Amino acid sequence: MTYSASELMVAAAARMLADGEVTFVGIGLPNLACNLARRMHAPNLVLIYESGAVGASPDRLPISIGDPALVTDSLSVCSMYDIFNNYLQGGRIDVGFLQGAQIDRFGNLNTTVVGDYDAPSVRLPGSGGACEIAILAKKVLVIAPQSKRSFPERVDFVTSPGFLNGPGRRAVLGMPGGGPAAVITNLGCYGFVDGEMTLESLHPGCSIDEVRANIGWDVRIADRIDDTPAPTGEELRIIREELDPLHLYI
Repeated sequence: MTYSASELMVAAAARMLADGEVTFVGIGLPNLACNLARRMHAPNLVLIYESGAVGASPDRLPISIGDPALVTDSLSVCSMYDIFNNYLQGGRIDVGFLQGAQIDRFGNLNTTVVGDYDAPSVRLPGSGGACEIAILAKKVLVIAPQSKRSFPERVDFVTSPGFLNGPGRRAVLGMPGGGPAAVITNLGCYGFVDGEMTLESLHPGCSIDEVRANIGWDVRIADRIDDTPAPTGEELRIIREELDPLHLYI
């Protein structure tokens, strides 16, 4: 059965979510992953959106965090202040899903500028709530297509901190969250060892040489490399027919 890299990333990310977890999620592939997990193995996954929807259960693909589809049948709707103060700062977020223009070997994310801050080649949207999610969520999952440009050894600007410059630095700065736990790319899945991204599985048809050719540092490789399971027929049906029938994201 054929599938796209985006569909494989969504399926791989969905399998990393456990039933009952409270997940702070945005739009795009992370949203598809969370809703796929709810339909496959985690019916009690609680989705929280920055706009104020808690326990959202959208019956169609939301196209922004302000989409009214997030309100219908949600457990509650509150202010953005309540989301960040009571849920995120209150330590109630198990998983934060993030994306970025750049991610480095320590899981730091950049959504601010490419190049020098004072004279950037590209100015990006900025943090939104991503910095707070990166600092406070119990663990962070990242979905990002992999290339040397988007995976430099060090990001040009640390918008959302991962492990900064190595293990122990988060604790020194008083960051209560657990930091990045996994990065899912179009080539493979990474965990973190001593605060550093470590390749743990390769997607079907991908090689370690291809991974090394599309990353900006000498990437750490786990002692055992697994094969990322391909999406099942049911996962693909849900993604294509229920979650993203117009193929806005896949």
